[in-house]
Amino acid sequence: MTTTVREGSLEAPIRHPLNWRDPKFYDEADLLREMERVFDICHGCRRCVNLCQSFPTLFDLVDASDTLEVDGVKKEDYWKVVEHCYLCDLCYMTKCPYVPPHEWNLDFPHLMLRAKAWHYKSRSTRLRDKVLTSTDAVGRLAGIPVVAQTVNAVNRLPAARKMMESVAGIHREAWLPEYTSRPLRRRLKRLPEDTPAEPAGRTRGKVALFATCYMNRSEPGPGEDLVAVFAHNGIPVTLAEDERCCGMPKLELGDLDSVERLKDYNVPRLARLVDAGWDLTALIPSCVLMFKQELPLMFPDDPLVQKVKEAFYDPFEYLMLRHKEGKLKTDFKRGLGKVVYHAACHQRVQNIGPKTKELLALIPDTQIEMVERCSGHDGTYAVKKEFHDAAMKIVRPVVNKLNQVKPDHYGSDCALAGHHIGHARADGSQPEHPISLLRKAYGI
Repeated sequence: MTTTVREGSLEAPIRHPLNWRDPKFYDEADLLREMERVFDICHGCRRCVNLCQSFPTLFDLVDASDTLEVDGVKKEDYWKVVEHCYLCDLCYMTKCPYVPPHEWNLDFPHLMLRAKAWHYKSRSTRLRDKVLTSTDAVGRLAGIPVVAQTVNAVNRLPAARKMMESVAGIHREAWLPEYTSRPLRRRLKRLPEDTPAEPAGRTRGKVALFATCYMNRSEPGPGEDLVAVFAHNGIPVTLAEDERCCGMPKLELGDLDSVERLKDYNVPRLARLVDAGWDLTALIPSCVLMFKQELPLMFPDDPLVQKVKEAFYDPFEYLMLRHKEGKLKTDFKRGLGKVVYHAACHQRVQNIGPKTKELLALIPDTQIEMVERCSGHDGTYAVKKEFHDAAMKIVRPVVNKLNQVKPDHYGSDCALAGHHIGHARADGSQPEHPISLLRKAYGI
């Protein structure tokens, strides 16, 4: 089968709801037909070859086949393409000319998600992958006092890492997060809530922070920095009464039933905050995207999901909306010099523009160099034995840019991406979250 590539759509891409409750969604024969159709279009276009490892894998399979077309690729090899997709959405939002409303209706990430969901339902999923995506359970266990210090120490031992690679398939050289016994939610337990809110534009002037698994259990510092920056700008911050994982790790695994269970826990609690007048935010772009896009596409008829979606903001988006209304303080005490800012994939696809760069650019004596390349981390992809080398290849252009610029600071809105970049740079330097850089510029 050969597809003649035609001119793509010039209209803005639209996203159809994910029809995951339809039994046809899990029909293997129908799934394989759709994969062959989409792979054939991708083969004829090849614009996405530099985004991730899925597309080079697909094109190598085609080029090595007897027919030199998709019909020559074995169906069992399709999974090799699926394995490399971590649902960054960049192909859909930045490259593909055939996404809806184009008649070919091509949604590569949602097709890969469908394949992952079929695989999760139909095949045995590795225990490692189930554990790595159970971020709440791992964080609770690893965050117990003494256990946290032990886990962190073991993760630094070469012999232990070698064993982890052999037994669990976690690459011995991959960066792994540390755990704290003083999570962010405990540190921010007594936030003042009596500061009067001052609405501005779409913002209501007070924000509930979704702490996220990672910021809560592994890197609470940026969460504290966010509270300080928002307080400096007269924006009170609170926390949801309780929370669980946003569901993105389970989504990427294809475990959609677990995504629904997490939604059923988080969304009513967040919706109550919205009803009480709070806007919502989170410091991990993937978590923001989950509530702004993925859950609304999975549950388009759930009014609470839609309510939470409308109230959720990227933190820098929120601050820049207030800046537009003259409500952002620009009393910066120090410049930052040269900053390399890595734009995280899951923030780029939110269609909000480079708000982090725009805000940091307001700081005097600061030069921002933005890098719009995927880091290749994806939460779990870079730590897996079979994908670590690919992740290191993907991050190489970002590291090369850093080494060219020789910045005073560098970091990403996605802290995991930032640490993967720092790990690949391997010069002893450490990434800094942009919210931490902003607090440093304020001198607070």
